[in-house]
Amino acid sequence: MTLVQLRHLISVAQTGSFSKSADALCLTQSALSRSIRALEEELGIVLFDRVGRHNELTAFGREMLERARQLVFEADELRDSGRQQREGEGGVFRVGLGSGPGAMLMTPFLMHMATRHPRVRVSVARGGTDLLAQALRERTLDALVVDARSLKPAPDLNVSLVSEMRGTFLCRDGHPLTRLDHPVRFEDVQHYPIASIPLSDEVARTLVEAYGPEAHPAHCVTVQCEEIPSLVEVVRRSDAVLLSIRAAAPDLVELQMEPPLDGIARFGLVTLSRRTEAPALVILRKLVQDLMHD
Repeated sequence: MTLVQLRHLISVAQTGSFSKSADALCLTQSALSRSIRALEEELGIVLFDRVGRHNELTAFGREMLERARQLVFEADELRDSGRQQREGEGGVFRVGLGSGPGAMLMTPFLMHMATRHPRVRVSVARGGTDLLAQALRERTLDALVVDARSLKPAPDLNVSLVSEMRGTFLCRDGHPLTRLDHPVRFEDVQHYPIASIPLSDEVARTLVEAYGPEAHPAHCVTVQCEEIPSLVEVVRRSDAVLLSIRAAAPDLVELQMEPPLDGIARFGLVTLSRRTEAPALVILRKLVQDLMHD
């Protein structure tokens, strides 16, 4: 029994005529008759009573018609669902965002999906890189956007470097550090709380090389969480200084450090090796390329 045969059954039931259905289906009448006869032989029961030129469903044929319609409907729904997912217009897309990407991407990504791809069911998880990578391996997430340098290299992870963004020290407008008559030194910054997300070992090494051992995040950071927007709000309302990517807080003032902080955040799009990519991944990749830059 095939879907083609069921479609033939439905057509003949609707028209009551093999010739009319054959024309509608672009078949010869003999080919359509063979299809229905093969279906009847497989079922072991007659589906149509042939009364002159008209064909009427038998009692079992009427029961079969209802089931055939349901099966064909479900098959069409599956086909449409597959097409929509291939085109990024359906299905489920589960994304993990690290701290920096979350600050830059969360709202634009959700807004884009809600307005332009409303049939895709989107789920976003936040957290540390290790936890997000574990969820990716457990297949509860389809893709991650995280600090590539905080991700432990592993053969089961595909990482494409999609964005580099400059890191710096930031404070509110009117902060005492903005009124200094000399470039800001790290010892000046240390007089105030320093806020930051958890930083990778490579970023810690960059800070130590620039400003000495006292600049290691384990020593100097006094306000820490995974959510940059929360840290930005703290800095807006206090004398705390934020260590972050510049683009995360355009309204804050960038401190002119001496020496300058040569810090670059590298964000990667991470997927699981040998796993078919979610169709909607192309949407996320384009947003990352469009939004995550200085």
